[in-house]
Amino acid sequence: MASSSGDAAAPARGGSGRLLTGVAWVVLLLGLWLWGRGAVDGAAGAAPRTGDVAAVGRPPGVPLPPAHDPLEPVGPSRVEIPSIGVKAPVVMRGLDAAGGIDPPPYAEAGSVGWFGSGTQPGAEGAALFVGHVDTATEQAVFYDLSAARAGQKIRVTRTDGSVAEFTIDEVQVVSRDRFDARKVYGARQPGRAELRLITCGGTFDRATQSYTANVVVSAYLTDARGI
Repeated sequence: MASSSGDAAAPARGGSGRLLTGVAWVVLLLGLWLWGRGAVDGAAGAAPRTGDVAAVGRPPGVPLPPAHDPLEPVGPSRVEIPSIGVKAPVVMRGLDAAGGIDPPPYAEAGSVGWFGSGTQPGAEGAALFVGHVDTATEQAVFYDLSAARAGQKIRVTRTDGSVAEFTIDEVQVVSRDRFDARKVYGARQPGRAELRLITCGGTFDRATQSYTANVVVSAYLTDARGI
């Protein structure tokens, strides 16, 4: 269940956890589908953000490094977020029958899913990573994602052995009723290599049997090794 305090990414526990995260994923998948349609049709994915986004990880005065030039496109194999203890394999995911990204199965809830038809991490654009917050019985890979903060690092090991290092510049809790897919998934600055990590968040809405938001961590490329 979501915590009574309303903290982001509050996990569902017990036998109902799988159902709750599953319903919340529907919101995420619909958002991605709308974003994809917008990219093709030129239509906005949802209504503009107006008070539906809470920035929880961008305190004023946090120094951020300059952006690194984008890298040649190479797929990811592993992601690490040292500040919250994430060390996880990355699995490529495609679209399901409904036209949304298919997250990792619950049997692989310790893995991070990468939308393989989109941007490759380190290349120009925004690469999309998704992960579960929990399963029916335990915490999952992005359980602590909402604890990430601006200035912290995300390292993506790529299939050629190179490491693309990203710096977090924003952590948001985006309500599902005003989810603007284009703003969540689109690149923030032209010409940059960016990363977007997404999981379930907000509070549990008993009326709809789903979480009320998604946690969205935005980062941009600031270093590279082994190139």
